[in-house]
Amino acid sequence: MNFSFVSDEISTSGALVVTVFEGSEFSSTAERLDKSTGGALRRGVESNRFKGKSGDLLEILAPSGLSNTRVILAGLGKLSELKITDIENLGGKVYKDLAAKGEKEVSVIMDGLKVGSSDDSTLASHVSFGALLRTYKFDTYKTAKKSDNASKLESFTVNCTDAVSAKACFEDLEKVSDGVFFTRQLVSEPPNRLYPETFAAQAKELEALGVKVTVLNEKEITDLGMNALYAVGMGSDKESKVVIMEWNGAPGGAEEKPLAFVGKGVTFDTGGISLKPAAGMEDMKFDMGGAGTVFGLMKALAGRKAKVNVVGACGLAENMPAGNAQRPGDIVTSYSGKTIEVLNTDAEGRLVLADVLSYTQEKFKPRLVIDLATLTGAIIVALGNDIAGIFSNNDKISDQLTAAGNAVDERVWRLPLADCYDKLLDCDAADMKNIGGRAAGSITAAQFLQRFIENGTPWVHIDIAGVAWSTKDKPTAAKGATGFGVRLLDRFVADNYEA
Repeated sequence: MNFSFVSDEISTSGALVVTVFEGSEFSSTAERLDKSTGGALRRGVESNRFKGKSGDLLEILAPSGLSNTRVILAGLGKLSELKITDIENLGGKVYKDLAAKGEKEVSVIMDGLKVGSSDDSTLASHVSFGALLRTYKFDTYKTAKKSDNASKLESFTVNCTDAVSAKACFEDLEKVSDGVFFTRQLVSEPPNRLYPETFAAQAKELEALGVKVTVLNEKEITDLGMNALYAVGMGSDKESKVVIMEWNGAPGGAEEKPLAFVGKGVTFDTGGISLKPAAGMEDMKFDMGGAGTVFGLMKALAGRKAKVNVVGACGLAENMPAGNAQRPGDIVTSYSGKTIEVLNTDAEGRLVLADVLSYTQEKFKPRLVIDLATLTGAIIVALGNDIAGIFSNNDKISDQLTAAGNAVDERVWRLPLADCYDKLLDCDAADMKNIGGRAAGSITAAQFLQRFIENGTPWVHIDIAGVAWSTKDKPTAAKGATGFGVRLLDRFVADNYEA
């Protein structure tokens, strides 16, 4: 789909989108169109009880006096409550609505709208961004696809005050969407197509953007002493991997300490010997969502040439039951030298992360570490499927992440860490056990990870088990992989760490 921005006359073909605030308060263009159609828009509002609430769309087909195919009244709710994400959601809703109807072109009229310090040109880029995000659909393996001409818009134009500024802003947002789509595609792939080797190969796509990519094979993993990670993948025929991605964009050069993002990449999780129930196990293909987010984030940052140094480190393994799989009761020695008694082989993601966290801190001496993982079902019990849980040893970074999440509508909520939870991991046979019991499962998982954070390194763990995948459509994403975390972390970096 072609996105464009104009500051001249409104198109007389295709669909027109004009805005309405709550209480049926028309924008200036909506008022003008209503007069030119003899009051058709107002009559449409009255006959449909349309009040301009946020997210509402009202379509007036082939209104008399206009050559456009239709006029869509888009509700924005109360101006005082309007957010940029509402504008993005509008773009997604308009795309979904018109693409399904076979419309070929649409023009959205911003009418000088402002949200805080963002003018109508900035908002123009974001309404287009919302539409762009909604275009992604996972249909790689569909042999009979609908005709593109019947299901997709060809032209999405936005009228605003400064078309040049809108286009420049949108170009950066496009790079972020590239990262989101990369993550959605990876998380959606079936496990017979995406396993550690093929997952690691996807990182090579980033080299064209200037990212240095290093892939460690299983021999290198074991030679380094990453035995906790290695043990997770022992039962699989697929060899485990570790992928290191480095983007050096800081003005100070490669010597400037990087930000580190660490991802859990369990490409399929049967639970191992502690086998999961069969019902729903097919969903365990997205247990690599944390690593998928790190891949997408690196693509977004490199694509828009972020002025910061970043390391993305991901442990990739497949957790399968087999004669050589790790057993409940096994004791493994991690990269850090700390020993772990594995009481439940289905608590495997923390083992993968433990080694990669230790390796990343030792090798890169990062300014901060943020890990992402579909780590616990307990986080879904606590927070549901719309908000991710965060755990941290640093108040400032937690606050920065919360603000970034609110800004892009990828919200996070901080949960506690405390000695009383940490003690639940104490073990008679080893330095620690890999589970802390049924209660506070997400917290004890985070406490486990914190044991591998050295020398007070600022650290945040983000549990995305409830938000990496959605069973329902959202305004800017069809049901399926959401790409959660890419926009959150891109915004976090842009607002706080770029030079």
